[in-house]
Amino acid sequence: MRTQARFPNVPQNRGHYESFYVKASQPGGGHSIWLRHTTHQRPGEQVQGSLWLTAFDSGAPGPHATKATLPAAEVSAPDGSYIQIGDAVLSPGRAQGSIGGDAPHASWDLTFDEGAEPLRHLPYEFMYERKLPKTKMLSPHPYSRFSGQVEIAGEKIELDGWPGMVGHNWGAEHAERWTWIQASDLGGRRGDYLDIAAGRIKLGPMTTPWIANGRLVLDGEEYRLGGLDKVYGTEVEESPEGCTFTFPGKNVNVKGRVGAPLKDFVAWVYADPAGPEHNALNSSIADIELKIERPGTKHARVEVAGAAAYELGTRDTDHGIPVQPFSDG
Repeated sequence: MRTQARFPNVPQNRGHYESFYVKASQPGGGHSIWLRHTTHQRPGEQVQGSLWLTAFDSGAPGPHATKATLPAAEVSAPDGSYIQIGDAVLSPGRAQGSIGGDAPHASWDLTFDEGAEPLRHLPYEFMYERKLPKTKMLSPHPYSRFSGQVEIAGEKIELDGWPGMVGHNWGAEHAERWTWIQASDLGGRRGDYLDIAAGRIKLGPMTTPWIANGRLVLDGEEYRLGGLDKVYGTEVEESPEGCTFTFPGKNVNVKGRVGAPLKDFVAWVYADPAGPEHNALNSSIADIELKIERPGTKHARVEVAGAAAYELGTRDTDHGIPVQPFSDG
């Protein structure tokens, strides 16, 4: 077990959210799936669980998406599994479940390998145990390969060794604004990947600059990106359809751009446990271009077409992407 659910140990008087998510993309791009298992607990109320599934297809007018929310009695963290919501179980090496009821029907049965070593986005272990930061993030499987079948809205999608990842985040409050950028098989090289999150945090009347944390693997070599000591030099210029960025790290500097047409984004409502709400805009069939600078080494340029993830969390609602008709919390 590379991580474990936190929600079973959260007192009922505290607010808490938690998400275990799977992202996998077809080699060569154009198709991706994004599957989330989440919990949401408002202060003084019982936890509830939700299942979210989005299937992206660059040849379609837009993504297929569906969601179901279930009560506390159907939310648990069984031994040997990360989380169970209804009949859906996410365990090391397996994701299996379904969405029914009034929402568009979906089902999935996926297997995945252990893949790369876990990525702990926060630089210090104590940051995962203390109240601050209010959002914690790690990737128990930052690079794995997925096989199996997904069905949504009558469409069956076969996965045969699709590269992707499993992530886990939780906390008492979402960042004021955030981006998440992920891509597997950079430049077509199996096992190379980028997984990085950047956020701006509300501290009273002030909002911090962008703080980024993540990992780049290039030619099998691992580079830590971001951190509190790299705030100076971190640059993010974001919009609903993409962003340009600079993420410094130890002996590396990563510059790039990621984005997709607005039609290839899904928009969801993400609620803080104590309110209010964000809109989360995600395309998992985005294009990404990277320029990687390392001392004493020729600059590397790598691309991934139609298979990167770009997510923007924002309080803005005028982004032009239809918001899915599901509440959160």
